[in-house]
Amino acid sequence: MDLSHYVSALNLLGDESRLRLCALLRERELSVTDLVRVTGLAQSRVSTHLARLREGGFVRDRREGQHAFYALAVDTLPGSARMILDEAIAGADATLERDRRRLDELEAERRGALPESFAGEMERHYSPGRTWQSLAAGFAALVRLGDVLDLGSGDGAAVSAIATGCRTLTCVDASPRMVAAAVERLGAFPGFRALVADAGALPFAAASFDTALVFHTLTYAEHPAKALAECARVLRPGGRVVLLSLDEHRQREVTAPYGERHAGFSPAALGSLLTAAGLRVTSSAVACREPRKPHFQVVLATAEKPPSERTARGREGAAAKR
Repeated sequence: MDLSHYVSALNLLGDESRLRLCALLRERELSVTDLVRVTGLAQSRVSTHLARLREGGFVRDRREGQHAFYALAVDTLPGSARMILDEAIAGADATLERDRRRLDELEAERRGALPESFAGEMERHYSPGRTWQSLAAGFAALVRLGDVLDLGSGDGAAVSAIATGCRTLTCVDASPRMVAAAVERLGAFPGFRALVADAGALPFAAASFDTALVFHTLTYAEHPAKALAECARVLRPGGRVVLLSLDEHRQREVTAPYGERHAGFSPAALGSLLTAAGLRVTSSAVACREPRKPHFQVVLATAEKPPSERTARGREGAAAKR
């Protein structure tokens, strides 16, 4: 075998990307798409490198329909090239280790299993069927929310995830189009109704609901204090309010086009509004922060309507008898 053969083999393996591809293809047969996902290289670069490796007899390909699969031609690989690959693979190179880990994750994803590297970071990764909608539906099956009022429901998309946990569900919004969309989305649920109404003047009798949801409604309400006072009025004693709102911010140029009237509410401000409405605040704190700029924060506040004096006296009497 003349020197040109060795020079050709060394030239082919003298590129880091081609060396990475050979190391991966020694493990198993892979497609161009697989190699792109594992290495992070552009598809055009991967295809170009594979063409050179195939011409040099380093890899073989197999077609299956419109897809081509590649593997290292171990049987015909020059001994010098095999020695270089063996040494590279046996070493502790960080790039090759990362490629192997990504390949394991790709195969685990296809098996429907979660790679061990997901541990502690599962919220950052997708896995089939593990969406926030499915998780919310699962949690909803654990609770019984009673008669629920969704104030500022929009088209019902948010509350649809927990509708199975409601005995009855009433959606209220100021927009007729949104209410019509909510009816189309949720109309099949027993005990569902939707109507156009002003959050500050709800058309319901006092003590009509067990739970009031106020999800991203207050920043759009003309009179937030009135809306919460109405929630308190229509709640039964012991009923709960669950409220989500943007935290106080200075990015009005971002939120104003969406119709926002108020630049968010701090946890303290929400607590004061709920207390002024006659509710007992159980929590009010920042629940999450958006990863993208301008990094809006969302406040989650919960409150309860105190039991009536008659109910409280009844409980005291029952406790005294015990």
